[in-house]
Amino acid sequence: MTREPRDAPQFYLTAPSACPYLPGREERKVFTHLVGRRAIRLNDALTQSGFRRSQTIAYRPACENCRACVSVRVLVDDFRPGRTMRRVLQRNSDISATLAPAQATSEQYSLFRGYVDSRHGDGGMADMSVLDFSMMVEDSHVETRMVEYRRPDADGRAELIACCLTDVLADGLSMVYSFYEPDEAGRSLGVHMILDHIERARALGLPHVYLGYWVEGSRKMGYKSRFTPQERLGMNGWELAV
Repeated sequence: MTREPRDAPQFYLTAPSACPYLPGREERKVFTHLVGRRAIRLNDALTQSGFRRSQTIAYRPACENCRACVSVRVLVDDFRPGRTMRRVLQRNSDISATLAPAQATSEQYSLFRGYVDSRHGDGGMADMSVLDFSMMVEDSHVETRMVEYRRPDADGRAELIACCLTDVLADGLSMVYSFYEPDEAGRSLGVHMILDHIERARALGLPHVYLGYWVEGSRKMGYKSRFTPQERLGMNGWELAV
């Protein structure tokens, strides 16, 4: 019998719960802990295997009769924004972006609270307190940053309008969680943040931007398919989406 390495991760399975993407279905997740000196290397390997990170947990769907959640990553070197995306960039040309340490602020929480209350009031994050938010941002054993997006307000001050919690991996950037000013729908801030991360990855010489799960049939996740060329993780590994 072959023994596992002493530091091999232990995986666990959650109980079934309602699927947040497809009505009438249940989801289960397999997860492990990302702690200690092995966390960075393990997070790299698991992200490349279709896992996502939440604080010190790496997880992925493990549903018995459904494979709808598909990990996607943008191929940075080959990506070129189309006409609609170039318009988004132009529309947000007044926005400046800063890579900051993963430290929660009251300004970030205020923006997060407005976003969740407006867009996801019945979701799992609806009851997150300022302490919960701080843990989401700061409880990480991997290389994590907060990208802040600001615009000048009427008084010329830099107003926080969007944020993205981002992991820096060996082969790319992983967009862990993003949120933005809900009253600025016309700016397409979610799209803008992805475009900005693609350019950041390009500048760092990293080949991928990980967008999490694309779910066919889910309106919440449909936008991810627009960022091409992209690879999707299937039974045969990462394959170019067609």
